[in-house]
Amino acid sequence: MRDFTLTEFWVIAGGFGATLMLSAIAFVGGSLAGLLVALARTAPMKALRVAAAAFIDFFQGTPMLLQLFLVFYGLPVLGWKVNVWVAAAVGLTLHAGAFLGEIWRGGIQAVPRGQTEAADALGLGCVARMRHVVLPQALRMSFAPTVGFLVQLIKGTSLAAIIGFVELSRAGQLVSSITYKPLLAFGLVAACYFAICFPLSRYSARLEKRFANGH
Repeated sequence: MRDFTLTEFWVIAGGFGATLMLSAIAFVGGSLAGLLVALARTAPMKALRVAAAAFIDFFQGTPMLLQLFLVFYGLPVLGWKVNVWVAAAVGLTLHAGAFLGEIWRGGIQAVPRGQTEAADALGLGCVARMRHVVLPQALRMSFAPTVGFLVQLIKGTSLAAIIGFVELSRAGQLVSSITYKPLLAFGLVAACYFAICFPLSRYSARLEKRFANGH
């Protein structure tokens, strides 16, 4: 049993940094994957729509914990040796890609059809129409739920501890086990999560209210 010293604070701070970094990697990677999924879901080719729908159904229909297990233990079976950082990043990126793809697909389909018809009348091709007309409006309408999903993703990084990734909640567990002060350790962990997620949640609510008022 050890006292709660500055060393224990640094352990939690290290987990806090790992959570932020993993969340950023997963969100950026998931945004790129989600954009491709959203475009495939709204593509004129049926094969692309079916493949994107299957991808979304799998990652929305299975627990994130199972997805992390499949990546961590599945990739070595295929001959790719991965560490916990890579496995956690890949698993969370795929998970985020599926959810963001569906959020943005809804945004794309919510753009009034008249906008597309106007772009066609101006002679814009498919790529230019999507880039300059549809996507800016779709992403604007999807911004609030996207920020809301980011909050869920940050909290979801705690599941990466099951494959050995030392993030914020795992760091709190380690500190608790050596100091026997779980209330202090997990209280600090909760404060760290709150410091990240509460401002984002409030920002998401403000955006939703603002867009609902047409601003």
